[in-house]
Amino acid sequence: MSERIAKRLARAGLCSRREAERWIAAGRVSIDGALVRTPAVTVDDASRIAVDGKALPRAERTRLWRYHKPKGVMTTRSDPAGRPTVFAALPPARRNLIAVGRLDFNSEGLLLLTNDGALARRLALPSSGCLRRYRVRVRGRVDETALARLAPGLTVAGTRYGPIAARLERQQASNAWLEVTLTEGKNREVRQALAAVGYPVSRLIRIGFGPFALADLAPGALAEVPLEELAAAVTAAAAPPRLRTARAHHRR
Repeated sequence: MSERIAKRLARAGLCSRREAERWIAAGRVSIDGALVRTPAVTVDDASRIAVDGKALPRAERTRLWRYHKPKGVMTTRSDPAGRPTVFAALPPARRNLIAVGRLDFNSEGLLLLTNDGALARRLALPSSGCLRRYRVRVRGRVDETALARLAPGLTVAGTRYGPIAARLERQQASNAWLEVTLTEGKNREVRQALAAVGYPVSRLIRIGFGPFALADLAPGALAEVPLEELAAAVTAAAAPPRLRTARAHHRR
């Protein structure tokens, strides 16, 4: 099978396609012994590809895992401040996986991991229709009218956020739990949007991403998505998002 070199690198599980393009530009990739400087190169199964002088591992089939990210862990390969990372906590054989989007340091819950960079990018794009669903604890007594301001989207400090569906789940004295659903997942989007309508976030748990759910997965646990569920999810990724009716499928 012939394909662009960046896609082949991504399929091997080393990086995303965009990262592969940067590696190529930096002179880290060779084909049949010759360095390449442009991603506009096609390879096939007979091509001898190396990264930093090491032969490209044989691409395994596309796989996807659910991971319960604990609070206080970075979704990065390394951290200059020395904070713990998701990838350092994974089993050694899975530390080359790629995260589908991110959860920030103080957030917890469902993080999808894959060995296919192209799949990671596809699922993370808002156009995939994969809804992100959260349980969020906020400070204050919640007014449903204020939450309704999130429905058409809003701009906070110059950043435009798309439509957000938020409903009150439970009020507890001066705190409340909300269920929040959105499609974009920009950096700190839930925290910024809720603070803008008067409800600072004190805890944020992602409980669903597309058809995949956190369910009863323990903090720090990793569980592979069965192939048939993965295939169905990829097929459905082109469906338009429906914020008001979406519910993640809970695997028990």
